[in-house]
Amino acid sequence: MIKRRLKETISSKMYQGKAIILIGARQVGKTTLLREIDKEKNLPAERLNCDDPAVRVLLSNPTMSQLQLMLANRKVVIIDEAQRVENIGLTLKMITDNMPDVQLMVTGSSSLGLRSSLNEPLTGRKFEYVMYPISTGELYDTYGLTDTIKLLQNRLIFGSYPDVLTHQEDAMELLTELSDSYLYKDILEMDAVRKPEILRKLLVALALQVGSEVSYNEVAKTIGTDSKTVERYIDLLEKCYVVFKLPALSRNMRNELKKSKKIFFYDTGIRNAIISNFSPVELRGDMGQLWENFFIMERIKFNAYKRRRVNYYFWRTADKQEIDLVEEENGLFTVFEMKWNPKLSKTKLPQNFIDNYSPRNFHVVTPENYLEFLI
Repeated sequence: MIKRRLKETISSKMYQGKAIILIGARQVGKTTLLREIDKEKNLPAERLNCDDPAVRVLLSNPTMSQLQLMLANRKVVIIDEAQRVENIGLTLKMITDNMPDVQLMVTGSSSLGLRSSLNEPLTGRKFEYVMYPISTGELYDTYGLTDTIKLLQNRLIFGSYPDVLTHQEDAMELLTELSDSYLYKDILEMDAVRKPEILRKLLVALALQVGSEVSYNEVAKTIGTDSKTVERYIDLLEKCYVVFKLPALSRNMRNELKKSKKIFFYDTGIRNAIISNFSPVELRGDMGQLWENFFIMERIKFNAYKRRRVNYYFWRTADKQEIDLVEEENGLFTVFEMKWNPKLSKTKLPQNFIDNYSPRNFHVVTPENYLEFLI
């Protein structure tokens, strides 16, 4: 079992009169983690999976007496895939307010409507966390330094989903199943997505443009739709933790690109599955893009599990000076350039960026030194 860095955090927050909300893509291990914590506490528990239509009906508009009958003598209640229940926020509020001896633990595989339905009813009544595919730090905690280093190339190609890492012989099959539909099940079931084939074409287009600036107009022309549809679908994919946007940093300089954005995947294995390319590292022509996507996502995991509030950007000027990743924490900037080839590690930071932003640190990240920034 891979040690998850959220485990200790969540365990420490139990029985403080608040619900624990755990959000993240499907299959990243949310339910497994909560059940592991529950097993160690060894308390009477109720587990409800909202993928089950009968459970959705039970939780949609229950009375207090119905909830008391359903959860009688339970000390822990785990509700999975809560985003699928109408009015779930009000139901969770009723449990939290009226059953102080019950620890409510809730998972959601998307923030499609979930955060908005939770925020008002559960204001001041919840601890909320995002869970990601396995992080480099979690592998280090579980397997140690040598095995973590050995797994790097495998993770770049097949990603870091728990099931993939622990069943490497079935990696392609597992990733293909995930990327075909299961990962975005919540999007495909929405009335707003009337053309699933457009969604799949969009994913391919985004996968091929990892590391490049994305124009919604150009993508729309490529896949045969309009830019508003592209924007809406990307927003939905982001809310389901499939992709994330990296905006351009622009505050001081006249020739900075202001509205540009890059789009990366939460997991490189999913990205490779979408374009059906599981070729080994030495045969690939996209290792620069994969390395950039991998490291940015690993930094997001690292900072999130440290509970650090960090803003992420890339930086580029009209004359094509560029920085891969800029992190802003409390108004201070840390800068990263990713180079798959260690021979290119002597990259220098543009002087005009130094003059305008006064970064506290600049790092060129290669496979030889990346662990310094992730564990």
